[in-house]
Amino acid sequence: MILQFFTVFFTAMFELWVAIPIGIGFKLEPITIIMATSLGATIGSIFVILLGNGIQKLILRGHEQKIEKETTIKKIWNKYGVIGLGLLSPLLTGAPLGVALGLMFNAEKKKLLIFVVLGILIWSTVLTLIGVYSFDTFKYFIKH
Repeated sequence: MILQFFTVFFTAMFELWVAIPIGIGFKLEPITIIMATSLGATIGSIFVILLGNGIQKLILRGHEQKIEKETTIKKIWNKYGVIGLGLLSPLLTGAPLGVALGLMFNAEKKKLLIFVVLGILIWSTVLTLIGVYSFDTFKYFIKH
């Protein structure tokens, strides 16, 4: 179980959407999946902030032209600012990329991290519960 937890944790450092199904596939309890994905995505986001411009440039490489255009993320930033970006980026882009984008838009690091972590907690919980209970419902109908 420890190896499975850390597999989910390390996967969530890069991509929440991939980590949750892995946790479900490992048959981890929902609370364990939520904890592993939340911690992993949060640590990944903190690394982006702490490692500075070098890691941000690496993460953003290849996305510059998309960002300059009127992308969904840019629209969210223009309309809702750091709060909207922080709450939605774990779902839309992944938390580390969302943090890098926020920093590129000159968001205040502390405020950005607070809202990204809140978004991580919300989306980890919602997506895990949807995934676990949808899978259980599907299994129930297959058996009956």
